[in-house]
Amino acid sequence: MTDTTETGTEAAAPSAKLRIAFSPCPNDTFVFDAWAHGRIPGAPALDVTFADIDLTNGMAERGELDVLKVSYAVLPWVLDEYALLPCGGALGRGCGPLVLTKEPGTDLTGRTVAVPSERSTAYLLFRLWAAEVVPGGVGEIVVLPFDEIMPAVRDGRVDAGLVIHEARFTYRNYGLHSLADMGEHWESTTGLPIPLGAIIAKRSLGEEMLQELADSVRTSVRMAWDDPEQSRPYVLEHAQEMDPAVADQHIGLYVNEFTADLGDNGYAAIRGLLTRAAAEGLVPPLGPDALSFGAR
Repeated sequence: MTDTTETGTEAAAPSAKLRIAFSPCPNDTFVFDAWAHGRIPGAPALDVTFADIDLTNGMAERGELDVLKVSYAVLPWVLDEYALLPCGGALGRGCGPLVLTKEPGTDLTGRTVAVPSERSTAYLLFRLWAAEVVPGGVGEIVVLPFDEIMPAVRDGRVDAGLVIHEARFTYRNYGLHSLADMGEHWESTTGLPIPLGAIIAKRSLGEEMLQELADSVRTSVRMAWDDPEQSRPYVLEHAQEMDPAVADQHIGLYVNEFTADLGDNGYAAIRGLLTRAAAEGLVPPLGPDALSFGAR
């Protein structure tokens, strides 16, 4: 994905719409298609901005927009102002970030690693993995746009790259090797699903509106599942020349039962990740009610 930002519909005055930002990735456009196109009776109208996760994380830290798709890793910095919605995000199994290298079995001790964001869930999972597997410590961390990481590894500009999303399906096209699967490591050590992306909304909207937003997200997800072809034009329009088959794989991997509802396992995964990361000094510690759904 690129780091460009694109603003959606302009039919009504911006003040009449809920300002939302999510990525142009197939899972997000699939999830929000019905809502974004006004097919949910009574749901608030949306003013959509498309932006990659590193940008939406920054928007959340600055308190911009009403609703955002962000990394779970950024939650400790934003939960005073935003509430975590219990649906719409990306958790799952077998869908974790990969560490890619040009040569198989590369020792990452002291090596340069490209990552999509230092405030990403992928980065937290990587640091937790590296703390166990690379006792000498990795070298320099370089932040690159998502779509530049695999070419940088291929061309030898960095020693390894941490990749997310559809790179799971395409990295072999760059002649790269998967050194480690962060999701496999997480699942084998915790037994929990992998928490990747969250939907957050401003607490100042009030509890009634927050519940309405959660209901709208769930309805949008179910409508997409009931009629996948309805969302296909929106998905492919923003998939940035992604092969339709890869887009389908992407949706199948990242849109699942946790998208409809986090449930006990989802919340356990989120708290587990952020508690471990806090113990390593990677994020501030969470308060006991930090993940509560409601206004403050």
